[in-house]
Amino acid sequence: MSNFLIRFAPVITAAYEAEIREDPTLSGRLVIGSAGDLTVTYAPFEHVVPTARLVIVGITPGAEQARNALLEVRRALAAGVSHPDALARAKVFASFSGPMRNALVAMLDHVGVHRALGIAGAGSLWSTHAQLVHFTSALRFPVFRAGENYRGTPSMLRTPLLRAQLDEGLAQEARVLAHAIWVPCGPKAADAVNEMVRRGHLVPERVLNGMPHPSGANAERIAYFLGRSSREGLSVKTDPVRIDAAREAMLVKLARFGELAAGATA
Repeated sequence: MSNFLIRFAPVITAAYEAEIREDPTLSGRLVIGSAGDLTVTYAPFEHVVPTARLVIVGITPGAEQARNALLEVRRALAAGVSHPDALARAKVFASFSGPMRNALVAMLDHVGVHRALGIAGAGSLWSTHAQLVHFTSALRFPVFRAGENYRGTPSMLRTPLLRAQLDEGLAQEARVLAHAIWVPCGPKAADAVNEMVRRGHLVPERVLNGMPHPSGANAERIAYFLGRSSREGLSVKTDPVRIDAAREAMLVKLARFGELAAGATA
C-alpha cells in the first residue's frame, strides 16, 4: 500500500479533470518537498513490476506524464479499483507517454531489445507484455525547477532533496530488479543508474548505456541512432562517435542475453 496515495487520494479524486490538466501540482496541494527553486510533487509512479525483465529509466516524470498519471489514477479510484491496481494502471498509462513513446519504441526495436525479451516488438510493453517491463525514473516523483520540468541541473547526485529520491526510490528498485536489463535514457538517467552500479545494486553487464532520451529536443540524436540520418550535416551538439560506440556496446550485450536465453531453453 502506498502511503503517498493514501495521503493524496482525497485531493486527487476531489479535483476536477480540468484542474489536473491545467496544473498537475494542483496549485501546490500535491507538493511533497522543495528546496530553493526545486519542487517535488506527487504523481502516482510508485508501482514496481516484480516480474520485469527490462527496466527503462528516464530522468523524472515531466508535467505531461504527471498529468496523465493523475488522470488515470483518478479514473481508477472513481471506478472503485484498489490502490495497488490503480497505481499499476496509472504507471503503464502515463510512462513515457506522448510523442516520446514512439521514439523510445523505435530505438528499443532498433537494437533488438524485443528479441532479447522474446516478443515481436517493444510497442507491446505498454499492453500485452506489460509484465515484462518496469518504467521508472531516476527521480520517481516529478521534479520542477522554477516551474519547468527538471532536466538534470542541479545534479541529482549532489542535491540533498533529489538524492533522497534516489536513495528511497531507485535504489530500492535496483535491488528488487537486479536481474533485469536496465536502459537509462539520456546521460542524466545514466548517471543515476551507474550510481546504482557503483553501490553494488546492479552489474554493469546488465546496463545498456547510451540510449538518447526520447524527447523531441533530441530529434537529431535519435535520428542518427536509428540510422535515419548520416554524419554529414549533423550539428555540433551530436557526437556520432559516442552514439556509434554506445549502439555497438548495446548490440554486444543484447546478443549475450540472447545466447543466455537460448541456453536456458535448450
